[in-house]
Amino acid sequence: MEVSKGVEILELEFNGIIIHPTLLWDQEMAVLIDTGFPGQFEDLHVVMEKVGVSFDKLKVVILTHQDIDHIGSLPEILQVCGSNIKVYAHVLDKPYIEGDLPLLKDGHIENPPKGIVNDTLKDGQELPYCGGIRVIHTPGHTQGHVSLYFKQSKTLVAGDSMYSENGVLRGVHVPTTLDIREAQQSLKKYLELDIESVVCYHGGLSKGNINEQIWNNLRASLTD
Repeated sequence: MEVSKGVEILELEFNGIIIHPTLLWDQEMAVLIDTGFPGQFEDLHVVMEKVGVSFDKLKVVILTHQDIDHIGSLPEILQVCGSNIKVYAHVLDKPYIEGDLPLLKDGHIENPPKGIVNDTLKDGQELPYCGGIRVIHTPGHTQGHVSLYFKQSKTLVAGDSMYSENGVLRGVHVPTTLDIREAQQSLKKYLELDIESVVCYHGGLSKGNINEQIWNNLRASLTD
């Protein structure tokens, strides 16, 4: 699904679960945010080609956090792309992604996916790709969770900091969040941004009155 020119929400299916990596591109390169489950490399390749972006253009992978449905196909991407790809993640999730520590939620899995993180992200950082990407550290779901804001299209990629149902933001997904209070505090950072569209990894696209939707979720969490 196209959000705006050069911003596409990808849709992948795994055992009945629908997930939504995000693809950015311009004339020079493509940026993939999150990589799906293990074994979805070919699916990623197919959906990129379907939206008209050659896999050869992929130069950057940004991981919002360490969960297996976000880092699962990283090893295959690195194997194919080698030194032509640069991988970003927050420093707090880096050791889990690189395999130095067991994944917090999937530590029981034998031979979990892992791959080198070339550079670490910090709150407020501006990445120069595809018109500019602002990094927002949004801990709670994991300590190293980040969200990404595309200034040109006023689009927020929320990762797993929120989820969406039928286009409506539902706030923090409590069953999969490590620190619920911290996750709720992280949502307040979004209120400082001019957001027209939100991409949730689980649920896809939400548009319209984004700040109001976020406030409603925050207020609801205070009364729970």
